[in-house]
Amino acid sequence: MTSFEQVHERLSEIARLSTPLARAFSAEGFSLYAVGGSVRDAVLGDVPGEDYEIDFTTNARPDDIARLMKPACLSLWEQGRAFGTIGGVMRENGVKAEITTFRSEQYVDHSRKPSVTWGDSLQSDLSRRDFTINALALDVIALEAQTPGVQTLFDYYNGFDDLHERRLRTPINPEILFRDDPLRMLRAARFAARFNLSIDPSIELAATAMAEKLTIVSAERIRGELDLLMVTEQPSIGLDFIVRTGLADHFFPELPKLQLEQDPIHQHKDVLKHTWAVVDKTSPTLVLRLAALFHDIGKPLTRAITEEGVTFRFHEVVGAKITRKRMTSLKYSQEVIDDVATLVELHLRFHTYKMGWSDRAVRRYVRDAGPLLDELNELTRCDCTTRNMRKAAVLAERMDELERRIAELRELEDLSRLRPALDGDAVMEILGIAPGRSVGRALDFLMEIRLDEGEISPEDAASRLRAWWQSQPQ
Repeated sequence: MTSFEQVHERLSEIARLSTPLARAFSAEGFSLYAVGGSVRDAVLGDVPGEDYEIDFTTNARPDDIARLMKPACLSLWEQGRAFGTIGGVMRENGVKAEITTFRSEQYVDHSRKPSVTWGDSLQSDLSRRDFTINALALDVIALEAQTPGVQTLFDYYNGFDDLHERRLRTPINPEILFRDDPLRMLRAARFAARFNLSIDPSIELAATAMAEKLTIVSAERIRGELDLLMVTEQPSIGLDFIVRTGLADHFFPELPKLQLEQDPIHQHKDVLKHTWAVVDKTSPTLVLRLAALFHDIGKPLTRAITEEGVTFRFHEVVGAKITRKRMTSLKYSQEVIDDVATLVELHLRFHTYKMGWSDRAVRRYVRDAGPLLDELNELTRCDCTTRNMRKAAVLAERMDELERRIAELRELEDLSRLRPALDGDAVMEILGIAPGRSVGRALDFLMEIRLDEGEISPEDAASRLRAWWQSQPQ
C-alpha cells in the first residue's frame, strides 16, 4: 500500500488512458467505471505497463457499447456479447479495454455456462463481484473531467480496507456468489496465493459446504484457474485451501491422497507438505510448477512399509501415468502434458548419480531431458526439502558436479544434437536395405556409440555399421 497521493495519481492515469471511451459514453449520457484488476492494482502500487488492460462496467447495453467503442478502437471482439461484454484495443494508446453491462450471473440447473441478467445499478453490479478487493469502481468520466466535489472512487464493500489488511472477503454472502459461479471458489485460492491474503472463515465454510458445485464448471475453466494459481508467488496458500475445503476431490482427487498416514516407526515426512514446499521453491513457470505439483503423485499407490523403512518403488513411473491421465481430463494441450509427464518420470534420475556416472550416463541424462534439461535440474534441486543441513549440502554439491560435467561435455561436443552419426537414409544406402525394423536396429546401434564415445565421423560410423551388420544374423 502507498500514500493517498500516489494512489490518486495512479487512478488518474487509468482515467487518462480511458479518455476516448469516457468522452464517447459521457456524450450519450451513459456511465463508465473502471473496475476489477486495474483499480485494485493501482491501490496496491502497480503502474500501467505493456499490454495494459482495463475492465469497465456501464449502464449501456451491448449494442450501444459496441457502437460507442468502434470509433475509438482499432478492432472489436464480441465473443462475450451474450454475457454483455465487448472488447477492443484503443486506437489512441493501444490499451486493451473490455466493457460490460451492469449485470449478475448465475448457473441454472446443471448448466456449465452461466446465465446473465442485465442491471442498472453500480452497487448491485459490484455486489455480484467475486471479492471485495475486486469490487472497487472508478468513475473515469468524472475523474477525467476533474469535476470538483464529485465522488470518483466507489467502495461499497470495504475492499480498500481489505487490501490494506490483507484479507479476502466477499461483498455479500459467499454462498450466493459461489452458487452464481462455483469457479469463484477456485478464484479464492488464486487471489489468496497471489496477494498473500488470509481467507475469511465464511469463504472457507461456504467452499467446504458447496465444493460439489464445482462439478458443473467446465474442465477448461477449472484448468485456467489452476494455471493462474500455479504461477503466483506462493501457490501453496491456494493449493492447501483447495485440499482443505474438498474442492480438489472434484477435479484433482489424487492431490488429497498425498496426505499419507504417518508411519510412527519410520517417521516418513508428509508428502503433501513436501509437495507444497517443492512447488513454492520452483520458478513461477507453468510447466515446472505443474511438474512440482505432480512429481510425487504416484507415491500413494506405491507406498510400502518394509524393514528398511517406507518405500515408494517406481513412483516416478506410476506418477507419470497418473499425470497424463489427470492432465488429459483437465484438457491440457498434448505438448504441456508430455513436458510435465517427462519431468515427473525423470525427477529421480539424478539420485543414481551418487553411484558414479560415466560420460555415457551423463549424455543419456541430457538426451532424455532434451529441451527440459534446465527445468529437470531445477526440479531436482527443489525436491530436496530436508532439514538435515549436511544431507542438503551433499545433494547440492552432487548436483553442482553433474552440471559442471554437462558443461564440460558441451565444450567438447554438441549435446543439443544427441543423434546417431548417420540418418535412416544413409543407413539404408550403406547396408543396401529397405525401410523396416532393421533400419531402427541400426540407428539404435549407432546411438549407443554416440552415447558411449561422443561424436564420431560419418566415415567411422559407416565402417562400424558395416562390421556390425555382418555380425548380425541375416
